[in-house]
Amino acid sequence: MALSSSFSVVCMFFVTLTLMPTTPYCIPFVVFHGIADACRHKGVERFTEILANWSGTQGYCVEIGNGVWDSWFMPFPKQISIACEKVKKISELRDGYNIVGLSQGNMVGRGVIEFCDEGPPVKNLISLAGPHAGIASVPLCGSSILCVLVDFLIQLAVYSDYVQDHLAPAGYIKIPTDIDGYRKGCKFLPKLNNEFHKNATYKQRFASLENLVLIMFEQDEVLVPKETSLFGYYPDGSWCTVLPAQETALYKEDWIGLRTLDEAGKVKFVNVSGSHLEISLGDMKKYIVPYLVDNGTAQPPTAQPPTTDESSILQLKSFQHLYQQIDWLEQDNIRLQLIN
Repeated sequence: MALSSSFSVVCMFFVTLTLMPTTPYCIPFVVFHGIADACRHKGVERFTEILANWSGTQGYCVEIGNGVWDSWFMPFPKQISIACEKVKKISELRDGYNIVGLSQGNMVGRGVIEFCDEGPPVKNLISLAGPHAGIASVPLCGSSILCVLVDFLIQLAVYSDYVQDHLAPAGYIKIPTDIDGYRKGCKFLPKLNNEFHKNATYKQRFASLENLVLIMFEQDEVLVPKETSLFGYYPDGSWCTVLPAQETALYKEDWIGLRTLDEAGKVKFVNVSGSHLEISLGDMKKYIVPYLVDNGTAQPPTAQPPTTDESSILQLKSFQHLYQQIDWLEQDNIRLQLIN
């Protein structure tokens, strides 16, 4: 009789566990900011804070060097090496984490995914305005001394060893009418996209993502073409109509596993209204936060947002007014300005 009673109790215990609702497990996330930005800027801090509050998890902005200057002039292999070592030292990331990339920060994020040996696993990559397939012209910079130096370096020859080693954006410039120069001189993007010398490890690592969220801004005039945010690009040798990702060699030949991910239903191609990195709080809540919650399937967030209107805008202004003060503006349309 005692044995029968004990068996019944054990059975009821496991039945209770089975019937209990599962609680979403929130894993930490890392933000990689874009060019001319820094983790210490109020805009980046606020962006990370909002995502952490909404998802109920810990967010980290990983800084590389001194931020603004090194985002322009430190070559990507070194940026990625620094980022790799930093994420390996954050103990909270050891069981896995998500990456949120802002513009050029996606190049660092993808580099960590593909090149970081013995790093913690990356589950989801949420990319805002990432120049994944390259850019065909240098983004508008401005008239500051820093921008004058940038223009001077570019005029030297974008695919020269000197410019490639001293100007970070040169590493992902792909001029469609100078593919020969790109093949011979560009030192970063061809490796990142597994373009010429195929590396099975890079492909396997990128294809292991659980979700890849690609967000393009419909009024983006910084990235040329804007469709690079979705892995779209010009055909070699032509400035004609931009090819969608699915018509590029990168996709069709599955250089980095993008087609593999897409055919598995793991790629989300998202268009949002706005200029470069200008996203509404509502779109953040819809397209970013669900992928910061690891519960098997992406569900809408349950955490309450800050007391702001969802139509309010997070505006990440790029390449302009590099040293302008960033303000959190308490107005009818709240704007979070990140110099990026």
